[in-house]
Amino acid sequence: MESTPWAFDRPITSPFAQPRGLAGRLAGLFMLLTNEQRELVALIDAGEGDHVLEVGYGPGGLVRVLAKGPSARICGVDPSPDMRDLAGRPHRADRRVDLRIGTADAIGFGDGVFDRVVSVNNVALWPDLGAGLREFRRVLRSGGRVVIAWHGGSAPGRIARKLTLPEDKLAMIAAALGEHFADVTRHELKTLTVFTGMSV
Repeated sequence: MESTPWAFDRPITSPFAQPRGLAGRLAGLFMLLTNEQRELVALIDAGEGDHVLEVGYGPGGLVRVLAKGPSARICGVDPSPDMRDLAGRPHRADRRVDLRIGTADAIGFGDGVFDRVVSVNNVALWPDLGAGLREFRRVLRSGGRVVIAWHGGSAPGRIARKLTLPEDKLAMIAAALGEHFADVTRHELKTLTVFTGMSV
C-alpha cells in the first residue's frame, strides 16, 4: 500500500515520484537531462573537507556536480534501487561517493556526521515532514547547513509550474524547519524555491 505524502491528499504513483522498473529508469533519465541543479551549488556552499548528504538523489544529477567539487565525501540515500544503480554508475571508482537505500525519515547514517544535508524536489513526497527534518538534524553536525528545494522559483518551466506548492504548504516547510534549525531563509532560484537553515 502506497503512503500518502504530507503535502497531498492522495498517494502519488508517478514513476517520477516512485521510480522503479523500466518506467522508473526512463523517468530517471528524463530527470537527469532536464533538472539543472548547478544553481544550488552556491547555496549548498560545500567546502574542502566537507561531508555532504543528498536525501532523494534520484538519477544522481546533483551528485555528479558535487563530485567535481572539493567535498571530502558525497553520500546519498534514496528509496529506489533503480535510482541507486543509475546514480552510482559514474562513481564506481570514486571512493568519496557512497550512495545507499534509505528515506528522509530513516537515513541510516550516524549522528552528526555531515556538514551539509540537501533535498531536491522530494520534500513534498515525504510521508511525514517533521520526521524527515528530525532525521536531517540528527545527522548534521553543529554549524551544518540544511538545504531543502522544491519545484518553483522565479522562472519555472511549464512542467515545474504544475508542480509548485501553494504558499500555505511552503509556509509549513519554513515553520517546520524553524522548529529544528536556526537562520531559516527562503530563496527563489530560477526553477527552485529553496529553504536553508543551520544546525546549532
